[in-house]
Amino acid sequence: MTIKILIADPISESGLDVFQSQNGHFKLDARSKLSLEDLKKAVVDVDAIIVRSETKITSDILAAGKKIKIVGRAGVGVDNIDVAAASRQGVLVVNVPGGNTISAAEHTVALLLSLSRNIPSANDSIKKGEWNRSKFTGSELHGKTLGLIGLGRIGREVAKRCQSFGMRVLGYDPFASEDYAKACNITLEPLETLYKESDYLTVHVPLNETTKHMLNAKTILQLKPGVRIINCARGGIIDEKALAGAIESGHVKGAALDVFEEEPPAKDNPLLKLPQVIATPHLGAATEEAQVKVAQELAETIRDYFMTGTVRNAVNLPAMGAEEYRELEPYILLAEKLGKFITQLFEGAVKELRITYAGDISQKNTTPLTLAALKGFLDPILDLEVNLINAPHLARERGLKWVETKTSQAEDFTSLITLRAISGQKKLSIAGTLLAKNSPRIVMIDELSVDVVPEGTMVVYTNLDRPGMIGFIGTLLGKHKINIAAMQVGRKASGGDAVTVVNVDSHVPKEILQQIREFPGITQVRCVKL
Repeated sequence: MTIKILIADPISESGLDVFQSQNGHFKLDARSKLSLEDLKKAVVDVDAIIVRSETKITSDILAAGKKIKIVGRAGVGVDNIDVAAASRQGVLVVNVPGGNTISAAEHTVALLLSLSRNIPSANDSIKKGEWNRSKFTGSELHGKTLGLIGLGRIGREVAKRCQSFGMRVLGYDPFASEDYAKACNITLEPLETLYKESDYLTVHVPLNETTKHMLNAKTILQLKPGVRIINCARGGIIDEKALAGAIESGHVKGAALDVFEEEPPAKDNPLLKLPQVIATPHLGAATEEAQVKVAQELAETIRDYFMTGTVRNAVNLPAMGAEEYRELEPYILLAEKLGKFITQLFEGAVKELRITYAGDISQKNTTPLTLAALKGFLDPILDLEVNLINAPHLARERGLKWVETKTSQAEDFTSLITLRAISGQKKLSIAGTLLAKNSPRIVMIDELSVDVVPEGTMVVYTNLDRPGMIGFIGTLLGKHKINIAAMQVGRKASGGDAVTVVNVDSHVPKEILQQIREFPGITQVRCVKL
């Protein structure tokens, strides 16, 4: 089957070559600067979309592309992609977090140096025939303090380069540990301290509800007088009107901006009228090297996703390399089967699902397994496609809570996955493991030991353990020409509670299930299909 990819923004030939070398498996449709309506039409029959920062992938665009499986961002930021809508639709979103790191860091430092030494203004002056050295007296970086907001890949590289100039680097990142910052020779400080002590302030964070206008009229007043500000991250992190006012008042000495709230910025943007502002048209990743690396890495990510199922650099799904995926795949399939089994066995609406990983599996990346369990749980009860991406969103919409726990002890098994469904006082649990050659087994139902192959159609019933039960079931199913493939009985003691799982080779009509339900001693019966 040919996979169709819409390339909605231009990318380097290195990326196109990755697809074109796959013997016709991929069909490319490269069209840029599409109008909203043309974009909606273009996505109708595509399997994947590639964008840079220009094209916006909104919920409407995603809704128009029913076949879309993956959206790739040739770069880092994904604020031009409605990730939540993609997740609800089951569309994977991937980016290239490292491809433009060096280019973005170098551009940040280039702007910082230009700002310090007034290079653009001096260049313009000398080209006008002027020679005014005193007008462009600058500042040394050595001994100055750099405030770094965001200690990700780019922030870390900026810190390295500024430290080589002899700058003291302060950092703020709510997700960075002291050990991490110490390893980078960065002193972690609260924002208030960073604002007060920084001679230069640079931001390297995504644009979201928390970071939008984090530098505004109020917070800019907290900055050290004479501070210089650099933004090579995202437009909107800084309130542009507030920044312009602070520069005009002299509180902020200057700013170097590669990004704007509106791109291109409006002609009447007050920042563009100020000589203390250096502006570039979103050039952070605009180097030949970065474009080649980003395009090639993104193309390889999308190629591998379709060809091998490998997920890398996912924004809305845990990333797994090919080796890790091969290791986890049998457990992912087991978790999905357990989810399907328990949702069909439980009578009523489940309010909470508790997932426990015991033994060796508890030391692995279990997030994909939890997503698989949720997918399996929802699949039989929803009339829409459920996958690992949209499963948690669909679960939340339906008020299902889930909890994941881990323990190193698995008693009689090397690894054990247990699902517990809870609704008020009503509870049901099942547990599964992998036997030789990664063969999945259900080994426990409500604390009763069984050995069930989770496949095909199964009649599952609970009963009081007494003579005649198995004979009745066998006779009834045989009478209706339903062949029994296997049967497992779990019990703790003779005459007590028991659970029986009957694997059958064909559909079991409701009428037969009702006859089983009415037999004396049987307390519950369900038909489970995997």
